[in-house]
Amino acid sequence: MDRILIVEDQPDIRKLIRMTLAFGYYEIYEAENGLEGWARAQGLRPDLILLDVMMPGELDGFQVCEKVKADPALGRSTAVVMLTARGQKTDLEHGAKSGADGYLTKPFSPLELVDKVEELLARRATRAA
Repeated sequence: MDRILIVEDQPDIRKLIRMTLAFGYYEIYEAENGLEGWARAQGLRPDLILLDVMMPGELDGFQVCEKVKADPALGRSTAVVMLTARGQKTDLEHGAKSGADGYLTKPFSPLELVDKVEELLARRATRAA
């Protein structure tokens, strides 16, 4: 069963994501800020992280993504999808530079989210085989 970590400071958005993914065969975990998300990622070693960009606290989503991708235990095996209301070209470039595997601009459709999650988990499974 694939593990998915949702790192999002807005409880309503976390709930929407959790409900959208509830029909899949996933273990779903949550964190409400970047620092908690980074700590949970280290302990859980999720297969995929859905990561908000703008969060309060010490670490924003880009910083968490950079840490995940630089970590030998996580970087190669954990896909990261950035979730943000900021969809300008510079934002997309920043996401790519931080190592993100995907980028969804809010508001995104539930179908778009499911498609991206399935695509990245399938790609991960192919690499592992």
